[in-house]
Amino acid sequence: MIPERTYRLLLNRRHGTPGVVVLPDGGFRRARAEIASWDGYAPTPLLALEDVAKAARVASVQWKDEGPRFGLGSFKALGGAYAVLRLLVTELARRGVTNAATSAELAEGAHKEATQGITVTCATDGNHGRSVAWGAQRFGCRCVIFVHETVSQGRRDAIAKYGAEIRVVPGTYDDAVRAAAQTAEKEAWFVVSDTSYEGYTEVPRDVMQGYRVMADEAAEQWTGEAPTHVFIQGGVGGLAAAVTIQVRARYGAGPKVIVAEPEKAACLLASAEAGEAVSVPGDLDTLMAGLACGEPSLLAWQELERGAFAFMAVPDESAVDCMKLLARRKPGVVAGESAVAGLAALLLAAADPMSRAILGLDAQSRVLLFGTEGATDPELYESLTRLDD
Repeated sequence: MIPERTYRLLLNRRHGTPGVVVLPDGGFRRARAEIASWDGYAPTPLLALEDVAKAARVASVQWKDEGPRFGLGSFKALGGAYAVLRLLVTELARRGVTNAATSAELAEGAHKEATQGITVTCATDGNHGRSVAWGAQRFGCRCVIFVHETVSQGRRDAIAKYGAEIRVVPGTYDDAVRAAAQTAEKEAWFVVSDTSYEGYTEVPRDVMQGYRVMADEAAEQWTGEAPTHVFIQGGVGGLAAAVTIQVRARYGAGPKVIVAEPEKAACLLASAEAGEAVSVPGDLDTLMAGLACGEPSLLAWQELERGAFAFMAVPDESAVDCMKLLARRKPGVVAGESAVAGLAALLLAAADPMSRAILGLDAQSRVLLFGTEGATDPELYESLTRLDD
């Protein structure tokens, strides 16, 4: 269904070992109730990809399509905006403004004199920054977003549309993370990051709790026997960890979670190889911009080092193959370049007898995929999915 290409597959030797509780269930229940109360909330669709299942020689493939999420085009809308809300509620209480501000009050501008004096910031490859900017606009605070120099103008403009100031940083996403943290410390701003590190975990924990909503919706929409395999995109690992936690909460230890990354930015696979969280060097020059991350999130790694069944690194060419595949099927599915790493991993592994055996893929397998973004840069999407002459 897509051309054979070189990829890497690594079984996680620590899979199933005991570990710490990264995301308490009480925090998830709070996030789910809050996000479900927002104007515009609706579960995104779960689509059956029968043609993909046939090509992969499995029983079924279901695709959770995050393109329609809150009009922002990606699952990130669930995390960044929720974390902005939680931060504002906490800070308003700390300042003695109000002890229990609600999202509805903030959206109506009830405490705007106080919230306008609060600035949130983060680094982004595009989607997380858009969510933070949207949350800041929705709940009434100032927002400054740091992007690295290879983030497309289309993605910068999409963030700026929500009133955020954009600052461009030389280097990679990880350089932008450091710039945002340093500036926030200097200016007394608040970092709302989707990656965590020593001494900075509570806000990213809220972000990840928001991400669990997507996986919980998929479980609610799923019919029949539980999925046997879940393929999910990597990046810093926050999404993959949130999905792994929610899949285990809904289905127990049965489903195998395979984390898919770009071969040029496979920090989670490298960490699994090393037996500890490690960074990968280089410019992380991958087409899958939302996954161009060289350093794992601390919280995410605490989960994935035991919760992930395997890690795969796939080439950019396979991402384009999958985008075209989805765009040209009937009915078509719009998926951005960072949405399809999991699909690429499934199709590449399913075509190889050894990889099928390693992952336990067979004719009875039921696969859940997460299409984590739509065409978040429409111009780039059109150029990549254009029919060949």
